[in-house]
Amino acid sequence: MILIAIVIGCILGAVIGIYTPMVPYTYSGYLAIAIIAALDSVFGGISATLKKQFDLKIFVSGFFGNAILSILLTYLGQKLNVDIYLAAIVVFVGRMFNNLAIIRRYYIEKWTNNKKNKEQQNLNKND
Repeated sequence: MILIAIVIGCILGAVIGIYTPMVPYTYSGYLAIAIIAALDSVFGGISATLKKQFDLKIFVSGFFGNAILSILLTYLGQKLNVDIYLAAIVVFVGRMFNNLAIIRRYYIEKWTNNKKNKEQQNLNKND
């Protein structure tokens, strides 16, 4: 149920993003890093749901906390003339790949187990 809510939220956010006015170039870097941070939280939420460890408080605090921290890092980096936001991108994208691997493995195992169960049922029927 929570997984469906997460997917619906992502789709709703994408639709809203498509129909909202363009973001000025000045703020596009901030928005990009905030989106990456938010996507990291979404993949983490899906992964936690599959592991049956999902906690809404952790998800919401991570969603907004990661986005705000990444925006602040981007701002600080621009003031110092250092690309600090690249560190946030590396961390968030790395975590997204890890969570995606967990999600992928879960569904591959589920598919494999279903396939084995069906084969076992077919063998039992034939006996």
